[in-house]
This record gives sequence, structure tokens and C-alpha cells, in this order.
Amino acid sequence: MTEHNILERRALKLNQSSDMPLYLFALAAEEIDLVADVARISRDEAGRLIGYQRPERRSHVKQILEYLDSADVLFPNGLILALPDTVRFKSSRGPGASDGLAVSGTLKIPVPTVGSDPRPAWIVDGQQRSLALGRSKNKRLPVPIAGFVAPTLALQREQFLRVNTVSPLPVNLVTELLPEVVAAPSPRLSAKRLPSALVDMLNMDPESPFAGLIKRASSDEEARKRAVVTDTSLVEALRESLESPAGVLFPYRNMAAGTTDTESIRKLLIVYWSAVRETFPEAWAKPPTKSRLMGGVGIRAMSRLMDRVMSHVDIDSDTVRDATMAELARVADKCRWTSGTWDELGLPWNELQNTPRHISALSNYLARAYVDARATSSGR
Repeated sequence: MTEHNILERRALKLNQSSDMPLYLFALAAEEIDLVADVARISRDEAGRLIGYQRPERRSHVKQILEYLDSADVLFPNGLILALPDTVRFKSSRGPGASDGLAVSGTLKIPVPTVGSDPRPAWIVDGQQRSLALGRSKNKRLPVPIAGFVAPTLALQREQFLRVNTVSPLPVNLVTELLPEVVAAPSPRLSAKRLPSALVDMLNMDPESPFAGLIKRASSDEEARKRAVVTDTSLVEALRESLESPAGVLFPYRNMAAGTTDTESIRKLLIVYWSAVRETFPEAWAKPPTKSRLMGGVGIRAMSRLMDRVMSHVDIDSDTVRDATMAELARVADKCRWTSGTWDELGLPWNELQNTPRHISALSNYLARAYVDARATSSGR
């Protein structure tokens, strides 16, 4: 460390991108805590998403720490850091400084002068390893580091998702991060960005019947106690309706112009699911062990029913609530969310599982019951 609180390290600068410099260098185990922090996923008081890392896995950290404190350590598994744009790289002199792929030189990283000051870098990959390294007795163990300059949180999140495509992240963590990144790492993930943003809305909008009931990766301990619906089930349900031409949400997307009428989608979702809550009050806001309506099988099946029900409802009508309730009433007496046995399916209410087979069977049963009820009421 120099007197100016600049950490200097020999480094290689790789010529991958002119917009995002990439450096390879080493830090001592004890220096990682000085330079880099973990951006834990959570939400601020305004409900905005902050961070992107999952919680600490204590058993994993313990296993790494036991190895680090053993004899003859070989630790090639490095860390990936998002560096601030205040880092400076000075190339070495002479013709041998570059081989066309990398340039050797010195990297200067500013570090905080006081322990409470924020650290300059964020750990994008290797947070469990970094925790173990910070607790290791082997303080001067050289640790390989790959660092890229990423001044924005959105860019860090994007790289975090890309880096973790080989070792899959928890699905709910990925879906919650997607609306916050500039570009999704793959077409598959890109398709989930809008549904995940809508799930955010449903969880945070005070007019939503799902407000505070959805489990998200950023939920704190108190929020998790209240939440009963998994966000992944809702994301998949909304994705189906948005992408299928038969989905009631599909017409609200202008594929040619690349625009989406999110306000109308918001209104439709709140109207429909509020009507579901009022139609089945005894089954709403209970954990799936007490109500299959709130489990994945219920959410997916009722979302598919939404595609049929809401095609018969004018969401701009003054009587939209009553009209939606009337449509749901056609199948209400056939539902067994908290007790009894489902007709035709031959399954007790608590044997319905969140599996493709049961989701399909329940969806088809509700669709048939609804279509038959409408046909009977029209005299056909």
C-alpha cells in the first residue's frame, strides 16, 4: 500500500472490448475484504431492487475455509470483480509489453481511507470463496482476480447473469434480476423480463391482491413469513399469456413496434386476481399446504382460465368487477382448493402437485367446466 491509499498490482490488460477493460491480476486473501464487497440482493425503502447476490451459504463457505487452512493449498479458482472507473492502468514500456492479446502493466486501485467508507469494487462471481478467503489463516495467499470496469449496477447485474449460466442460479434470483438488466444474456431469459417486471408490480402495487404475498429473492425474513406465492409460478403463468396468441395478454403487445400497453395489462391482472380472491376468500393468502389455489398448480391453472374468462370481459367497463365475478362464478362450485375431492380428476385437494401433469389436468378441467357453463347459460 502506498501513502496515497492506492493499491498497485502487476496486471495484464486483455483486449476483449474497448468499452469494458478486462484486467487479470492477484490480490492477497486479506486484501479482498479491503477492495471488494458483496452486493446482496434486497430492496430499499422505496421498493427499488438493490444488489444481485444470493445469501451466504454457510456450509459451502466452511468447506472452502477448511481447505484454505490446510497444508499445500492450490487455489486456482479466482474471483471476478466489477471495478470502478477510477482504476488506472499504466502499460509497461518496451516492445515485449504486448503480444497482441494482452498488455502487461500496473493496475492502480483506490481503496477507502476509513474502514466505514465503501469499498471500490463489487464481487460478481465468487462471493462464497471471498467470504472463506476473508476468514482464512492464510492471509497472504495469492488469489487470481479477473476484473472488468463496470460503473453501473445494471452492467454488473448483466455480467453476473452471464457468468453464472454454467452453474445455474436460483430461478427466483434470475427472474427478479432480469427487469433490471440492460440486455438479457439469452433469448430464453429475455422472454422472462416483462413477466418478471409484472410480478414486481403485483407484489408492490397496493391495489394488487398479491401485494406482499409473493416470495422474491430480495424478500427479507419478515416478508418471507407473509409471502405464500412463489414468483416463478407467476412468471411462467404470465409468460404463457403474453407469448401465446390465445393468451388474453398477447394483444397488448405490439410486436412490430416493440411496445407493450403495460397499464392495460396491470388493470386486467388486478381486476381478474382480485375477483379470484373475492370468489375464494377462504383459499386466498394461505400457504400451499392449506390452499392449493396459492400453490404453483393453482396459480398456473387459474392463469390459463384467465385467458378464457377475461376474453368475455370489457376491462374499461364500469361494471368490470361484477362481470369478472360473474364469469368466475361459473366454476366456483367445482373448485376444491382447501378440502374435498376434485370431480373428474379423482384427486383429493391436497394431492394436487405443482407438476406439468397436474397443472395440465387441472387447467383442462377448469376450462371444460367454464365452457360447459357458458354453453348452458346461453341455451345451447
